[in-house]
Amino acid sequence: MKLVHFYLIAWLCAGPVWAAENNLPDLGEASQTVFTPQIERKVGQEIMRDMRAEPSFLDDPEVTGYLNNLGYRLAAASPNNRQEFEFFVVRDNTLNAFALPGGYIGVHTGLILAAQSESELAGVLAHEIAHVTQHHIARLVAQDSRNSILSIAGLALAILAARSNSQVGGAAGAIAQAGAIQSSLDFTRENEREADRIGLQILSKSGLDPRGMETFFERLAKFNRLYDNNAPVYLRSHPLTTERLADIENRLASVPYKQIPDSLDFQMVRAKLRATMGRPEEAVQWFDAGLKEHKFNSEEAQRYGLTEALLLAKQYPRAERELAQLKKIAPPHPMIEVLAASLKRAQGQDNAALAIYRAALKSFPFQRALVYGYADTLLATRQYAQSINFIDDELKRYASDAQLYEYQARGYAGQKKEFLSHRALAEAYAQRGNLVAAIEQLQIALKTREGDFYQLSSAEARLKELKALDAESRRP
Repeated sequence: MKLVHFYLIAWLCAGPVWAAENNLPDLGEASQTVFTPQIERKVGQEIMRDMRAEPSFLDDPEVTGYLNNLGYRLAAASPNNRQEFEFFVVRDNTLNAFALPGGYIGVHTGLILAAQSESELAGVLAHEIAHVTQHHIARLVAQDSRNSILSIAGLALAILAARSNSQVGGAAGAIAQAGAIQSSLDFTRENEREADRIGLQILSKSGLDPRGMETFFERLAKFNRLYDNNAPVYLRSHPLTTERLADIENRLASVPYKQIPDSLDFQMVRAKLRATMGRPEEAVQWFDAGLKEHKFNSEEAQRYGLTEALLLAKQYPRAERELAQLKKIAPPHPMIEVLAASLKRAQGQDNAALAIYRAALKSFPFQRALVYGYADTLLATRQYAQSINFIDDELKRYASDAQLYEYQARGYAGQKKEFLSHRALAEAYAQRGNLVAAIEQLQIALKTREGDFYQLSSAEARLKELKALDAESRRP
């Protein structure tokens, strides 16, 4: 699925309008009947399966882990929330964030870097969370029960085309009448105001600064006025009107000011993104200049970013010196330990990296980047039995972790255990939603004629289960 497709779906999350201005909307029976939460989740899972295959999907456990921790904190403060959420990152310099069906929320790296405080980033996430918890997709579908999802998607495509290119106004008319498009745009503006209101509540209840939403949106609006022909992508799918800004300002008028410092995690993640996007040599120059001129919000994050950039630029001796300086001023942090181990591995010192991972996991046992790094290094040093034992223990805590199953498959492959390797790889595919590939791997596993009676019985039962799930997913 191409990016334009999931942007189209993302727009559906900004669907029709709620009826009451001052109260939470009554979703009623219609929207839940037409597009149930179960269907939303199923649609979202299908989109995410393709999304993960996109080159722009950022599969970084540290960045994604931070975003999910922040997102869960906000979701926990959301009123009447019974929705599961998953937050992910798209490697893209544009300013954008979007909600997909089923509680999946994507954020562009450009937006994370553009946020000048953690509360600003949280303001965008809270807004998107509100889109999900208010079931905007379901209400869009319920707005006209005669319309199918496909026809609504067609209308959304016409609106998106009209927003991005004034020359295609005629083409939009071929899909839906101009009046319907204008009506949907109006609904979208009202829907945005609802997400603003609930998002502000979420920010306040989570202990973050609700003014973060106001300052970020005001900066976007100013940018839009200065560069009208180059508006941020976020504004195309989230119309930012003067009325919206005034409404946010009015709601914050009675909120007492309280300065909330950014977390070190926020600053470190931003530094990592800046270090890993673009040419490493340019990143080194940028971090060096910031340190020389004392232009930084966090010296720890600035030095972390410099060390990361030096590692990528293969300037290992200097990276080691900067890492030593970083450890003198920074509190113990898992991202620093991952960086230290990565630096050792880059220099061919895998045993030293393993020692760092072992020590760090005692202090930070739940950090996915440390877990993955340790497992990968064990496999790289052909310590297959130890890696499998470690991964088995981790899978007891995280039974749906696809990455762990991939490492497990590599470990069994190293031991020449074909049945178990294909069995583990099948589970990795299954956890990522690729049922066809999972079924294929299980069939290959069974053909090896390896495994004892219980292992074969388990594989056959799992194959039957996955085939049933695959058949269910193909039903209209």
